[in-house]
Amino acid sequence: MSNTIDIPDLINSSKIGRFQTGMLVLCGLCVIMDGFDVQAMGYVAPAIIADWHVSKANLGPVFGAGLLGMLVGSLLFSVAADKIGRRPVLIGSTLFFSVCMLLTPLAGNIEQLQLIRFVTGLGLGAVMPNAMALAGEYSPLRKKVTLMMLVSCGFTVGAVLGGLLSAALIPTFGWQSVFYVGGVAPLIIGILMFFLLPESMQFLVLRKKNLDQVALWLKRIAPDAVIDGATRFVVQEKEHKGAPVLQLFREGRAKMTVLLWVMNFMNLLNLYFLSNWLPTIAKDAGLSTANAVLAGTALQVGGTVGTIVMGQLIDRSSFRRVLLPCFVVAAVAIALIGRPDVSLLFLFATIGVAGFCVVGGQPAVNALAASYYPTTLRSTGIGWSLGIGRIGSIIGPVLGGELIRLNWPNSTIFLVVAIPALVSALMVWSMRRPAPAA
Repeated sequence: MSNTIDIPDLINSSKIGRFQTGMLVLCGLCVIMDGFDVQAMGYVAPAIIADWHVSKANLGPVFGAGLLGMLVGSLLFSVAADKIGRRPVLIGSTLFFSVCMLLTPLAGNIEQLQLIRFVTGLGLGAVMPNAMALAGEYSPLRKKVTLMMLVSCGFTVGAVLGGLLSAALIPTFGWQSVFYVGGVAPLIIGILMFFLLPESMQFLVLRKKNLDQVALWLKRIAPDAVIDGATRFVVQEKEHKGAPVLQLFREGRAKMTVLLWVMNFMNLLNLYFLSNWLPTIAKDAGLSTANAVLAGTALQVGGTVGTIVMGQLIDRSSFRRVLLPCFVVAAVAIALIGRPDVSLLFLFATIGVAGFCVVGGQPAVNALAASYYPTTLRSTGIGWSLGIGRIGSIIGPVLGGELIRLNWPNSTIFLVVAIPALVSALMVWSMRRPAPAA
């Protein structure tokens, strides 16, 4: 007689062992380098301005080009991952952006830098949707949000490492050294993933592919499970036919899809404005170069703490109860950053709170998408939510450059940037708590 194994049920009833931990660590390392490389441009911007004798406003399009590449990468490769698998897309994108980072120091002017940042962004855009999807599909329901957010936390950890390494490397080795470090590390991680990273078992079962490999991975998760040649693997979801993007708006998913898109747009506008312009604005306000870089680092430290804390709170409560006050506090903190004549301690504390809510809130929004969409739409759902959001991430730095060009006072600039956080709060207030799809 054949026995039937429900993949999500088996994962939910099993302990988190070495196999799952290793997979989560690999995804986390990949996301760390994603965060390092995405934020690298913001940290090296003051050094490039001094080296190339260009105005700071000229770097706005460079920031935007990298984010435009990430937008395109998110939209294209998330759909590809729901067709061919998370594993090949995640490994390929990691190796691709590592090579691009190594080529970045060869840029000799703003136009060349803008082009290479766009191309690099194509690879970077595929990382988060697939790392989140894979992490969620190997996590038991009781810890799913916490584990997904811990993997997402790699982005802010990478951004913090980028700030600390940039502050140490740039004075001695120049801004080019930041990109060399940011290229070699993901190259090593990509090679490790090629040999060690598993594919989503739910994906393979729904696609009826490599079921013998699924059996081997299941035995590593649950060694006591009885699996033989007659065992049937099931996932209690139906396979969605047709264009994955259109499926995001069917079967009652339209409202939640729109709310997620607007939430991502607004929060990523805030996140990338702050990440890209804080060091430069802080330096212009009178801080030393080292303190200006550390101001940007404080944002990411706050985000790391926020990610860890909010993941556990959401698992115990709900996305809505945690994210609604989070975005309201974010609006207040962002507005306070622009206050003139405040102490360095107050400024860093306010930036840390903004990071806790904005940077730490973004992994929660990603986890919300991963929890809401079913397996066959998960990468597409996360990727398109992030992709639409990255329109905001492009507008944020470019808008910052234009407001600076207009010589608006910092107090006014940060009041304007606080508005999107209030819109994010409104989106959370408008949503009903979604039942997890798997």
